[in-house]
Amino acid sequence: MKRMFSLSYMLLVFVSFSFGETNAPKTINNLRQDIEQFLVEKKALVGVSVLGIEDNESLSINNDKHFSMQSVYKFHIALSALHEVDTGNLSLEDSIMLKESDLLPNTWSPLRETYLAGKKEITLAELINYTVALSDNNGSDILLRLIGGTEKVNEYIHGLGIIDVQITTDEENMHKESDLQFENWTTPEAATELLTLFYDGKVLSKQSTDFLWKVMAGTETGGGRIKGKLPSGTLVAHKTGTSAPPDESGVTVAINDIGIVTLPNNNHFVMSVFVANSKESYETNEKIIADITKLVWNYFTHKAN
Repeated sequence: MKRMFSLSYMLLVFVSFSFGETNAPKTINNLRQDIEQFLVEKKALVGVSVLGIEDNESLSINNDKHFSMQSVYKFHIALSALHEVDTGNLSLEDSIMLKESDLLPNTWSPLRETYLAGKKEITLAELINYTVALSDNNGSDILLRLIGGTEKVNEYIHGLGIIDVQITTDEENMHKESDLQFENWTTPEAATELLTLFYDGKVLSKQSTDFLWKVMAGTETGGGRIKGKLPSGTLVAHKTGTSAPPDESGVTVAINDIGIVTLPNNNHFVMSVFVANSKESYETNEKIIADITKLVWNYFTHKAN
């Protein structure tokens, strides 16, 4: 999959050297050790999976744990919806009438604000963009109902060979019963494997792959996570997930980000980071993801030079 870049190769190479590349780990095992050492003093359970697409080097940390996906599962929903497009059951140009009863208050929903501003109809393409790029909770549930619910998505993802993942509930029900958020889970490697299949064009048609890539590259949430410490202009196609604010004991359930990062030499790495059961601040949780990404970036850019 060839992509266009907003900065020239030479500029990104220059930025990479100024980004601390000289301190990069020398081997993938060194990288794992550096990440593990970085996490020692963090008051959180952190799951990590990394894969270099072109060289197939990989690592994982805490892959034996099930991590609550939060809105990361909207990537899985979008894949399932676009599969319906590819099979001819839906079209990106299909019109969807918005109903106020579908646009619940007291949840993250830019789509509800659009509706209240007077827009009563959107296309499927717009709905997917709201669901993924803006992480709209109401949009996600509307999309789920359109394609047959969580069971349909779960079966579709398992049918791709991604087994260590479960999707059984939607946003509305998670808001009613908070414990249900743990029912939508993944291992870090399962998230990375799914992203890799998507990138390799083994999941969707080229048209649908290109569409979702563009949507994910335009994600407006979680700018301080995977993208947080990368050079300006780095292309990242990603999906975030965020739980509710800390409970009375000060624990944040989840701060997540999964994505595909384009390197200055046009190679790529896939990474999935899940910060769970954290007693750190929101800013620190995001910084954990950003700092891990920086280590990974330094490793792969060092290899390329």
